[in-house]
Amino acid sequence: MKKFNFKKVLDGLTSSSAPPAKPETEITETLGSEHFQVSKTVRHGFPYQPTAMAYDPVQHILAIGCKSGSIRLFGRPGVDCHVMHDNDAAVLQLIFLVNEGALVSVCSDDSLHLWNLRQKRPAILHSLKYNRERITYCHLPFQSKWLYIGTERGNVHIANIESFVLSGYVINWNKAIELSQRTHPGPVVSLSDNPTDSSKLLIGFETGMIVQWDLKTKAAECRYACEQTLHSLAWHHEGKQFMCSHSDGSLTVWNYRSPSKPAQVFQPHGHPAQKGSKPEACRPIMKVAWPTQRTGDPFIVFSDGLPYERSGRRPCITVMQGKSVTVLEMEYPVVNFLPVSSTPWPNDFQDPYAIIVLLENDLVVIDLTTPGYPCFQNPYPMDLHESPVTCCTYYADCPPEMIPAFYTVGSRQQKKTGFSDKNWPVKGGEWGTSTCSYPEIIITGHADGSLKFWDASAVTLQLLYKLRTSKIFEKQPLNQSTEYEEDPFAIVKIAMCCESRILCVAGTSGHVIVYRYNKVETTVDVPTLEIALVYEVDDLDSPDTDQIPPPMPPPSSSVGSAGSGGMPSPSPHHSTSSEGAEKVGSPLLKVKSGPQKMVPGYQVDLCAQLVTVEGEPPSQILCLAINSLYGLMAFGNMQGLAIVDIIQKTTLLNLGTPDLYGSADPYTRTQPRSPQRKKPPAGLGDLGEAQAVEQLQSPQRRKPLKALSKLGESEIGEQERCRSPTTERDESNGVCLSPTGTTRKKLADIKRNRNQPRPRMSKAHSTASMEGNGGDDSDDMNNSLSMSWGSSVSRLFRTELIKAEAMLRRQRSSSTSSVGSQSPKVAPKCAGTDPHVASHKCPGRDSPKADSKDGSFSRSRSSSMSSLENVSAEGINCLSFTESYTRKTDPVTSPCLWVGTTLGSVLVIVLNLPPQGDQRLTQPVIVSPSGTILRLKGAILAMSFLDCNGMTIPPLFAKWEDPKKKDENRETKDGQSMNQRRGWQQLQHLHRQKAPSSPTTETISDRQFVVICSEKQAKVISLPSQTCAYKLNITETSFVCKADVVSIANSVCLACFLANGHIMTFSLPSLRPLLDSDFLPLADMRIAQTFSFSNCGQALYLCTPSEIQRITLAADTCESLQEMLCELFLPVDTPEGPKQSFFKGLFSSPSIVDKEELFGEAASGKASRSVAKHIPGTGGIEGVKAESGSAMAEVQKARMALVERGEKLSELEERTEALKVGSELYASSAHQVMEKYKNKKWYQL
Repeated sequence: MKKFNFKKVLDGLTSSSAPPAKPETEITETLGSEHFQVSKTVRHGFPYQPTAMAYDPVQHILAIGCKSGSIRLFGRPGVDCHVMHDNDAAVLQLIFLVNEGALVSVCSDDSLHLWNLRQKRPAILHSLKYNRERITYCHLPFQSKWLYIGTERGNVHIANIESFVLSGYVINWNKAIELSQRTHPGPVVSLSDNPTDSSKLLIGFETGMIVQWDLKTKAAECRYACEQTLHSLAWHHEGKQFMCSHSDGSLTVWNYRSPSKPAQVFQPHGHPAQKGSKPEACRPIMKVAWPTQRTGDPFIVFSDGLPYERSGRRPCITVMQGKSVTVLEMEYPVVNFLPVSSTPWPNDFQDPYAIIVLLENDLVVIDLTTPGYPCFQNPYPMDLHESPVTCCTYYADCPPEMIPAFYTVGSRQQKKTGFSDKNWPVKGGEWGTSTCSYPEIIITGHADGSLKFWDASAVTLQLLYKLRTSKIFEKQPLNQSTEYEEDPFAIVKIAMCCESRILCVAGTSGHVIVYRYNKVETTVDVPTLEIALVYEVDDLDSPDTDQIPPPMPPPSSSVGSAGSGGMPSPSPHHSTSSEGAEKVGSPLLKVKSGPQKMVPGYQVDLCAQLVTVEGEPPSQILCLAINSLYGLMAFGNMQGLAIVDIIQKTTLLNLGTPDLYGSADPYTRTQPRSPQRKKPPAGLGDLGEAQAVEQLQSPQRRKPLKALSKLGESEIGEQERCRSPTTERDESNGVCLSPTGTTRKKLADIKRNRNQPRPRMSKAHSTASMEGNGGDDSDDMNNSLSMSWGSSVSRLFRTELIKAEAMLRRQRSSSTSSVGSQSPKVAPKCAGTDPHVASHKCPGRDSPKADSKDGSFSRSRSSSMSSLENVSAEGINCLSFTESYTRKTDPVTSPCLWVGTTLGSVLVIVLNLPPQGDQRLTQPVIVSPSGTILRLKGAILAMSFLDCNGMTIPPLFAKWEDPKKKDENRETKDGQSMNQRRGWQQLQHLHRQKAPSSPTTETISDRQFVVICSEKQAKVISLPSQTCAYKLNITETSFVCKADVVSIANSVCLACFLANGHIMTFSLPSLRPLLDSDFLPLADMRIAQTFSFSNCGQALYLCTPSEIQRITLAADTCESLQEMLCELFLPVDTPEGPKQSFFKGLFSSPSIVDKEELFGEAASGKASRSVAKHIPGTGGIEGVKAESGSAMAEVQKARMALVERGEKLSELEERTEALKVGSELYASSAHQVMEKYKNKKWYQL
């Protein structure tokens, strides 16, 4: 029977109930829920999957409807409005109420909606939902309030456009056709009234039957029978002829009063039929237009109609005028087209000057007034999806000089030629009255390797500059097959330092390119680095309790530096294949050799490429970070981490993710391949150091180092004895681990096992292998030197390193104490005060176990491991360069890199930088582990640092300087500030060297906070004590897709976007919930991949493959948004109608029809309620008044309220007066009664 340990129970309760550590000084948080409000602002890009189009020739407004139910309204450049139906029904047709500020939309769910465009945010006034019939086509005559609605059954209904009430007047299909016809004519595909006689309605059925309906007599006047399927109708402006388009590519012209046979039938693109042969088969003409001119022949414009035999032909628009036939090929299928004329009157000469063509992926406007019919240059940002967007980055409140800089180099790029010189014809609307006070830039990465820089200030979007990253690579052979054959140059990650204008771009083929901004043209060779960032797991067996850990490498090779080779790590994992260099391949893309011409703008400074290993392509890069002041870049994927010195063009670190832990790996790595153990390679223990490095490095990548000093066995033993036994406590479990603890009792075993095989390092220009060491608090200063992160350095730094270690051993000898030996199989466990932060101390082997916290797994070294421990893949998901405290005992901050993994671990890497200036160009950068490991649940998504006042600590940066003026401006203000930063950096460096070796945590107060957010949790950890100040479980049922620390209302907050569509914000550092809005469901992973938060409460995401949706979280932005949005409707006089001559009006005056008498309730009665249902909208006058934020509206409301109050006060005064009179009458009556009975006795009553 298991014994009950009461002490362990009490210790467990104490540890589990210990409150989290709080910061010493409470920070006043100014943000509240009133500062947040989620709202969509604007949408940019091309409308995705367009289905309908309409144009108002008086207001010059263009409307485009989409398959998703959205409508985009365009005016002059910068005037763009987006509205959305309540459901996702596709928009089938759009009809403008010309110059009335209203729009009718017909949807696929058989509903009609009337939109009010006289307000900045259009809303629905009325809706009409059909119940029994499907709507196929609608027609609204100019300046008419009666809408004709054709249905699939062949009937035509009429609705009042003002009230959206159906009339009792119905044109049934069986009355429209001849009595002798026994077949159904099909759905209504076209409706059009006669331009000169509004009482005549032309009804076109799908089967080719056309009926001229007399609205007065309620009978069919003429019937026209076409042999082919009918697609569209178009009137001549005189009303005497109309033209039909058919499915066989033919056009038919009919005289209005000659229904027996057509006046003309022809195939514009088909050869005439010869005797005994059939006419050439052509594709259908879906639409035809017949605009006329005052001078010259009329235009005939139609879409498609080309012969089937001419294979490979693109979709086209054909323009015919007289004997001239012009075929305009389009890149995408034609959705719709509209001739643009200067008059809205159908009975007047249209004189078209342009044709608006809506394609599936583009909007083209053709100039009809210029010979050759050139296109207008589209001023809208509709080329956003010219190549599919793969990633987005949003920079709000960026330096104001960036936009002019990008515009300057962008304007120099080659301009497109062949466009019309005329102004863009869509010119309606007006810009907003206010703009944003800070500049905004959006960078989009595309599948073809290009980047586009957009000016997104206020609510507009304008292209500034375009960069093609594929120009530095050789063209891919067509027969070359890779995993990324479709889009080998696609952009996956973008990182930019706005102050220094350094840009880092990661591509899908495992390449990372560093760009520097330059105003002048240069010709340079592209420096390249090849890195084999691949991690493999050896066949691991569960160790026995008697198994001795592998030997430790010499601590003298304890730093990673530029230009150094890597020494083996004690971890049983390695970062390269077992065969070494011969299994390391080449990059997927080949950089062009020789000097390359770099145009002004972003110019390549370095290209780092991941190479294939054993024929496997590199894993996609998950995160990317750069620091311009440090001159370092870091990136990671599912295999590991690489740190690159972009100044010296060398690789500082190249390690698999498990090697970052060293032997402090909290997971048991499983072998994804065969469990059979490979044959141990030749050991490196007996080799000299130079020989070992030479064997590990690839002869193809780097020359062997020749002058490295050897370390004797006695030196190794002495340095191993200087290693203090350290432990590391798993953060999620609250237990201590001692994977790196090596006691003096085992030194002899370590020496005996020096010949055991050690793992090899990654193949790169320079590599470093790391053994994570938690370290005792008194040894944290020594960790950066004595931890085995094995790398070889030059003789000079080797000598300085040995001297430094000797000095540190002398300082430590008085404070270190021996710790008993521990088995590597069973790790000691202890209950810490904070179960969520890694500790550097372990009380001892007999400490009681602590229960698992936060649902995390418990650490176990036994053979029966839990499934959560058996992990085979852990990637790098988040990186952050900063100046922070790396250990508990650090008295000052130091440059470091914080690394977040996909399994919730946070590791800290110390960066030892040489002084700025010439020494930075020659001396190496040393990277070393700090031993700090923090744990959260879920993959790490964001890390940010706060000062003691709760404000964000921005990363240090190097200010951009013009290369021409760099030497002249050394003593300018920018140069002085730069020198001050550099001097401060050196001062910090010297301060760290003079700091005491073993300060206690009691003497150091917390001066920083690190905010870490994962997919499940958020924590605020105090630094340097590394205590968890605040912790929050964000979600249990979903997960966080995107998180970032952003500024808003002169403060900062943590913003999160969850997979369930919620947007949540939390105050910092207390993590108090401020906002939880059910904003948008994650219907597509594209949203999660492109969602980006930015400062000032701004955010964006790719809502469709061709559109970017911008949103705001700030309440003050929502309040000013009404003034920033554009005006769609402007008061404009309607052009006068055509003047009719006296004799023409005398002899051929059309009959005037009062449609109110025809369609009104008095004449036609009410329509059946079962046909359609009227639904009132929210965009009426009341809704406009309620939502209006203008001063006039507010004054009018106040005035009305004042009048109502005055009326109520008057009524109250009248009532008071009436009550006064009534009371006086009552008093008088009472007095009279009293006088009457005053002198009478009781018996006289």
